[in-house]
Amino acid sequence: MLFKLSLSNIRKSLRDYAIYFFTLIIGVSIFYVFNAIGGQAAMMKVTESRYDIIQLLSTSLSGVSVFVAGVLGLLIVYASRFLIKRRSKEFALYMMLGMGKGKISAILLVETLLIGIGSLLVGLLAGIGLSQLMSALVANLFEADMTAYRFSISGEAIGKTILYFAVMYLVVMLFNSAVVTRMKLIDLLHSEKKSEQVRLKNPLLCIIIFLLSAAALAYAYYQVGWNAGALTQQKALICIGMGIVSTFFVFWSVSGMFLRIIMSVRNVYHKGLNSFTFRQISSKVNTMVFSMTVICLMLFVTICALCSSFSVRNSLNSNLKEFCAADCELNATQIITDENDRVQYICHDAEELFAASGLSLTDHFREYVHFASYADPAFTMRTVLGDTIEEAMQLAPLLRYDDPREIVSVSDYNAVCKLYGKDTVTLSSDEYILLCNYKNQQNLFNKVLADKPDMTVFGKTLHARYDCCQDGFIDIGAQAMNLGVFIVPDDAVDPACKAIDYVIGNYQAETEEEISAVRTDLKAWCETAQQTWQDAHPGEEIIIAFNTKADIYESAISLGAIVTFLGLYIGLVFLIACGAILSLKELSESVDSIGRYEMLRKIGAEERDLSASLFRQTGLFFLLPLILACIHSVFGLRFASTVLESIGTQQVGASMTATVIIILLIYGGYFLITYFCSKGIVKERK
Repeated sequence: MLFKLSLSNIRKSLRDYAIYFFTLIIGVSIFYVFNAIGGQAAMMKVTESRYDIIQLLSTSLSGVSVFVAGVLGLLIVYASRFLIKRRSKEFALYMMLGMGKGKISAILLVETLLIGIGSLLVGLLAGIGLSQLMSALVANLFEADMTAYRFSISGEAIGKTILYFAVMYLVVMLFNSAVVTRMKLIDLLHSEKKSEQVRLKNPLLCIIIFLLSAAALAYAYYQVGWNAGALTQQKALICIGMGIVSTFFVFWSVSGMFLRIIMSVRNVYHKGLNSFTFRQISSKVNTMVFSMTVICLMLFVTICALCSSFSVRNSLNSNLKEFCAADCELNATQIITDENDRVQYICHDAEELFAASGLSLTDHFREYVHFASYADPAFTMRTVLGDTIEEAMQLAPLLRYDDPREIVSVSDYNAVCKLYGKDTVTLSSDEYILLCNYKNQQNLFNKVLADKPDMTVFGKTLHARYDCCQDGFIDIGAQAMNLGVFIVPDDAVDPACKAIDYVIGNYQAETEEEISAVRTDLKAWCETAQQTWQDAHPGEEIIIAFNTKADIYESAISLGAIVTFLGLYIGLVFLIACGAILSLKELSESVDSIGRYEMLRKIGAEERDLSASLFRQTGLFFLLPLILACIHSVFGLRFASTVLESIGTQQVGASMTATVIIILLIYGGYFLITYFCSKGIVKERK
């Protein structure tokens, strides 16, 4: 009996459950997709190190899944409140017919189980299908071979999804039972007549608070957008706090000013159903100031997380091709720090170090460049910056201003350019060029080079060839991280002041197996050469650094994949949460407003005008937090760009298109479903 009644109730209330189903299905599918990544990747051909990265990614996603489950659990509880409120008259009828609260709880229990099982099955089916598409993204990120890939279902991900959602539904069942226990017949009968009162706030107070909040936001925007270099941790926390508090008071003040402003424009306020429409909107915003604040901040985090994660991935892809232009790089040097914390370099010839161990460094190279960079103890960052040193130290207090700058002769640099396939440079006998592609450092150097100052290197005065930094690099890497290398004429360097010995080249190998074998041999040889030298010089330490394209690629893939997937996971869940909360609140308001729409019909309002009014209400309700979140994001992404540029990553703006598409699909989907469901609710007594 109870089962049949529950099944009948679900069939009759499918429209009311639309948002509930939509949220649960998306939540389950996303939960499955991201937890199935490890199982999907297991069927692809990847290197052992990349498989370890995938395992690390899976572990990270599993940890985040606990947080995601908490967010989705709160959403389910929030949705249950709406559904119970929606059916208050039904529960009142049950009680009038003599049904006890225990049986009403049992009906809700059965309905919750049926809805949970149904949404879980549909969500898992959708997730299994989407996970196959995710496999293509995983393969692209990790450059995996998918020839052995087959359609697969992750039992572990299914088990984890069922477990988390079972716990969530247990909480919902307990919540529903508690709500039913507190039900009173009189409250259920008059629930539709209970609605929030629209209290008109003092307009002058609202204007003052709005202006103060806007000023506080402007200050925070300036600090994170244009003064990020001088931000300390304490200042950053203050700016974040100001942003959160100001967002709350913006919504509080707007909710008070909105109706007053519209009422003062009589031609607009008294046109059609505008008076009803704007009062409805004002009522909703008034009763959801705190929720609007939370939703706005969640949307802000979503936009920044999605844009930043996509930009990291896109930037790493393009940077790897540009900055990792050789198979490997080997450096050999001794770094000694004196009593004044100044660095002194002692260069060691890499080929001689290897020969001392009975090894031939060059046997494995098809082509290579062997050269040394130089260091003049008197040519430091402090001498380069000159009068701008104080400003530089404020913007970048952590730089070592008394360490010598790296110097490379023009012939050696041109040899590197030829190996990398880059354009060579020309210099007169009394000129220099400053190479730098690290954005923050470029800004410091460009202020100095604007006047084309002379520099003294090893006692020789040189003139600047250009009035700004030139794009270029020596070391292979994944990002634009060249902090500044001076290119000088060959006769300007002092052979006695060599700093770092470089060997950069391409392997004498073609297949993946041959490349892997050469890479392994060279790594082992570096360790042998370093140990042989240190055994011959007890108490001293030499650095023989060996960096390969493969290692750089794998590190970049690791960073790019983890940032991309975590950003997507958190961003999508936050977006679902925002859409669901707004949808459920709007549907709840529609239930409360059924009588108002009936009254409008009785006094002659046309159905077309009622639908237009409802569309405007729903649209503005969804737009208000999104508009402020977008304004926050403009400055948040500017700060993110500064942070990402500090690690050589750019292209934040280029990732905006993908972010907009995701927001339109999910947030826009919630808006449309909410509008049509609300339209159905207010029409039901037509």
